[in-house]
Amino acid sequence: MMPTPQEIAQLRADLTQHVTLMGQDLDLRSTWGLFSPRQIDDGTRLLLDFLPPPDPGQTVVDMGCGYGPIGLSLAKAEPTASVILLDKDFVACEYATANAARNRLNNVTVKLSNGLSAIQGTHAHRIVSNVPAKVGKELWSIMLFDSWQALHPGGDLWFVSINGLRDYFKRTFQEQFGNYDKIKQGRDYTIHKAVKR
Repeated sequence: MMPTPQEIAQLRADLTQHVTLMGQDLDLRSTWGLFSPRQIDDGTRLLLDFLPPPDPGQTVVDMGCGYGPIGLSLAKAEPTASVILLDKDFVACEYATANAARNRLNNVTVKLSNGLSAIQGTHAHRIVSNVPAKVGKELWSIMLFDSWQALHPGGDLWFVSINGLRDYFKRTFQEQFGNYDKIKQGRDYTIHKAVKR
């Protein structure tokens, strides 16, 4: 049976979450069609449980930010950091921008971007991503290459992925960065880290 206009209006309404991530309280809005719109997914929670906050003044990039839970948590944890949120979905960017404003985070920039294409020439101290599982190895290759190019020497890359991609990222981090550290493997997700030497 077709939904009624009232039911459609209800589906169009923002989904609201009040969450605590990295010890920071955030008011987040999302919508259907974005990744994990009703609640923070387990991969994001695992990553934020082990990811240290940025150092003062650092530049941090959240690649594939969705509506912003990772990047906004980092921005709130260290107000002097410059946090750049990137996503290839314009709806995600709109929601991330609104969520940054809603949480009064003035150290956040949101850009529409495929990989790091929108910030070519920008250098970062840290790049983080809850890696989309179904985009394919071609985009993952772009993400890894762009990350290596963009990081300052000594900068680090943190990915969280489904466990089924664990061996792939171990191998490709080693190939691109020459090092790999499995920070944590949970029931469904693994946190991967590499450092630009």
